Amino acid sequence: MVFQIMQVTENLCSEMMREFTIVIPAQELEAELTSRLIGLAQQVELPGFRPGKVPHVLIRQRYGDSLLDNIVKDSIVKSSQRAIEEHDLSPSHSSIEIISCKKNSDLKYKLLVELIPEIKDIDFSEIELERLIALPNDSEINKTINRMAESQRESAPIKESRLSKLGDVIVIDFDGKINGESFKGCARKDYYLKLGSNTLIPGFEEQLINVNVNESNKLVTVHLPLDYPNSSLAGKEAIFNVTIKEIRELKPIEINDSFAQIFGVDSLNSLKKAIGEIIEGECLAATRNHLKCQLLDVLAEKNFFIAPVQMVKREYDKIVSQALQHLSKKDNFLELPEEKNNKDYRDDHGASEIIKNYRLSEQDKINYQGIAERRVRFGLLLSAIVRQNSIQVTDDEVLRSIREQASRSLTREHVSFNSYRKNRIIVSQIRASLLEDKVIDFVIKSAKVKDNNVSVDELFFRALEANSKT
Repeated sequence: MVFQIMQVTENLCSEMMREFTIVIPAQELEAELTSRLIGLAQQVELPGFRPGKVPHVLIRQRYGDSLLDNIVKDSIVKSSQRAIEEHDLSPSHSSIEIISCKKNSDLKYKLLVELIPEIKDIDFSEIELERLIALPNDSEINKTINRMAESQRESAPIKESRLSKLGDVIVIDFDGKINGESFKGCARKDYYLKLGSNTLIPGFEEQLINVNVNESNKLVTVHLPLDYPNSSLAGKEAIFNVTIKEIRELKPIEINDSFAQIFGVDSLNSLKKAIGEIIEGECLAATRNHLKCQLLDVLAEKNFFIAPVQMVKREYDKIVSQALQHLSKKDNFLELPEEKNNKDYRDDHGASEIIKNYRLSEQDKINYQGIAERRVRFGLLLSAIVRQNSIQVTDDEVLRSIREQASRSLTREHVSFNSYRKNRIIVSQIRASLLEDKVIDFVIKSAKVKDNNVSVDELFFRALEANSKT
């Protein structure tokens, strides 16, 4: 479909937006319709007519309207693409508003184009970065082993009669209410609670210290946290009726070769070596993650531009959807109205629709909006660096990465490799990750990088802090 006549009027020209009014004359649409009807007439077979001999008038009556609808849709797509190309635009998003679309009349519509901001070439030699370096020592390794030992300790009923204390494991039944009414997740039977583990609502465990076994109707009063998954209950007072059925104490565990064998190694020294290697790998990953976040911060500071609104909106919706899924897995439910609290509803509705029923806090909205803007700006920066420096990821590099991931799979390697390779989403994610790594390596080679030795705890803390912004 080639338009001999197409009127394009530019209504708005700003840094981020362009608006055009596009008119396709009725005779252009009619010419295309006639062409399609002639082609269709050669194919259509109707009773009483030989193939290719159906009258044109009958073909138009029967198929004209549906063909014209398709022509209008195709015309909008192709004419808007042509307008964008002729004005040399790089759109991040475009939308169409039909002004006039009547039979035997001109097609007239508005095309609104949101632009990808122009990003100038970046001088990487001016970038200064701090690379945090940490290596595990004996103290770090022993600390990890002690945590592992703590997780393996078993409990046994206390022999003497005494009150519960910090560090005990108590077996309880509880039932909570707000204003006299039960709420989801408020009741449990035979729940094992280690006092001091902070696994339940803040303030709950402290009220169960210094209690007797078999004590029933123990009232525990707490306020639900402000970030409680069901925002309508956040901050409200809840009263739990608790029955203490048993008090248990943790048995000591000896850290020796037998303990190490629980984790599939033959000796304590072997366990320490394995843990050291794991921590070292985690340190290298944290170092790189911190460096990446720091680099993105510097790039964003040196290259400020406004992120396209629609790109930010799509990223915001994705972040919210991920957050809701996380809450759903964490708390086994999202407090939606009962008729909408099901998988089909979640699958059929985007994040924007779900938010109408599940209220985010204002602070969450602000945080997610900031993260969305940051991600979009970083993505555009990385894309600009890729384009300006012709950075590419080859198919061989993607296959090599897939093979490495498959080798770490619990299923047979060749099965995993084939399933990964055929999954377009996985392949796309792997390619994007490899490209990001290449960009970061490319920039770091030219930047001024200063090494700074820190403790393992400081490295993890600063890497986590940096990552929380993205």
